[in-house]
Amino acid sequence: MTTNWAVSRSLDRIGEICRESLEDHELRAALMVELGRVVPFRWFAWPLTDPASCTGISPMARIPCPQELPALIKLKYVTAPGRWTSMLASGRIAVTLRTATGGDPARSPLWNGVLRRYGVADVLSTVFADGHGCWGWLDLWRTTDDGPFTERDRTHLAAAAPVIAAGLRRSRAAQMRRDAQPRRDLLPTSGLPQQAVLTLDTELNITSRSPSAGDWLGLLQPGPSPYEAIPAEVYNVAAQLLAIEAGVDSQPASARVPIGLGRWAVLRSFRMDAGEDPAVRLAVTIQECPAGERLDVFARCFGLTPRQHSLLELAAGGLDTAALAAGLGISPYTVQDQFKLIFAACGVRSRNSLLALALGTERGRRDGPLKP
Repeated sequence: MTTNWAVSRSLDRIGEICRESLEDHELRAALMVELGRVVPFRWFAWPLTDPASCTGISPMARIPCPQELPALIKLKYVTAPGRWTSMLASGRIAVTLRTATGGDPARSPLWNGVLRRYGVADVLSTVFADGHGCWGWLDLWRTTDDGPFTERDRTHLAAAAPVIAAGLRRSRAAQMRRDAQPRRDLLPTSGLPQQAVLTLDTELNITSRSPSAGDWLGLLQPGPSPYEAIPAEVYNVAAQLLAIEAGVDSQPASARVPIGLGRWAVLRSFRMDAGEDPAVRLAVTIQECPAGERLDVFARCFGLTPRQHSLLELAAGGLDTAALAAGLGISPYTVQDQFKLIFAACGVRSRNSLLALALGTERGRRDGPLKP
């Protein structure tokens, strides 16, 4: 049995790991090792999320059923018990499958549809969020042989969740800084097609793709075998649309994803026809993230206040100090003070450097004012 001292020491180590400047996969890998010391598990799934839409991106997982990935993702999104957005709404940031289903796992479409066939007996779900958005969620799986998760396990994850959320957000911010550094070994993305389109059926099978899809898909994280050619982000946004249609969630079916060189893509899903025929296909589009949406992610990652976010948007639109002050109803001195705070938070020394970082490598100087 894990002692109170071991639990306390584990929380200390989690804090130490989260304060390091690790890339998000490295951070999650280190945290999984530490969490496993106190809360043993058999399998896990840990995607990051778009901080506003809460839709999954950049997954990390060890699962027994990669061949069922589309079904697994679909059922995760349309299952209400233990869903990460439901947990955020209820304020319960860690919950077990048995608790979420009132002791009857069969109430979970995810468990009924996939997990039970692989001997999964319990799931401990944790969501990582702070005042700036949702940064990811984690599912730990145990089999019948492992036994169910305990209240002590749940409490440990709940205590660690705020620390991990802050670590994930700082990791995303650090990656933005790294991506802003020019690299000669990467190809420019300026030659990408304007948009890629894929269609899927309601079981998330890919039914068609535009000729431009391969260029965009190659910039996203490959899926596990046998789905290497289709990034999980495609399935995630489509599954989020199904969750909306099922009345399980109301967040938009979209996700903003970094693709390197300081550039971001945005994926969106929608029905190809407004009719009620369930056989009508889903569509997923991929295109470069608009500047305004990228600025929203940037402000969240660096923990900017709403006023600082507004100031950044107006500055990206080309306004000078006097116009910024007039636009926000504050004095020019307050504008300068706010910029100093933003510079400190983002690790820059000038507005040009801030815009270059916020909009992508050298784009603050090259592209000019932000267009709506």
